[in-house]
Amino acid sequence: MKIIKKVAVKKIVTDQSKEQLREEYQFKIFKLEQECEQLKFEQKKLEQRSTNKKADIAAKFNKEISNRKDHMKWYKYKLEQLEILPTGSEISDGEVDAVIDIEEGMSWDDLTEQKSVTVKDGMITKIT
Repeated sequence: MKIIKKVAVKKIVTDQSKEQLREEYQFKIFKLEQECEQLKFEQKKLEQRSTNKKADIAAKFNKEISNRKDHMKWYKYKLEQLEILPTGSEISDGEVDAVIDIEEGMSWDDLTEQKSVTVKDGMITKIT
């Protein structure tokens, strides 16, 4: 029988991966800023069309803008932490699904222990 199991992916921080993460975070912040500007523009456009629902429109758009600003704060925090992070340390990079063959008589404890894949500069360096 085959089962699907979650496997943790860990990255080893290098100068190259730090630069990639820095660019990724800065791009996400830039995109979120653009979305905020677009939402403000759409809000003004809708408010001009329907003058009797300005408060409802403003509340909905302010909630969306606030949500994006929270995401921007998160990515700025991650940028700050990235600068502090020493080269050679491991960071979590999510999870992937692995298909595992199981048979009668196998140790369940061995199957349920946490497995991981370690990646350095895009190359798998360790599977545990």
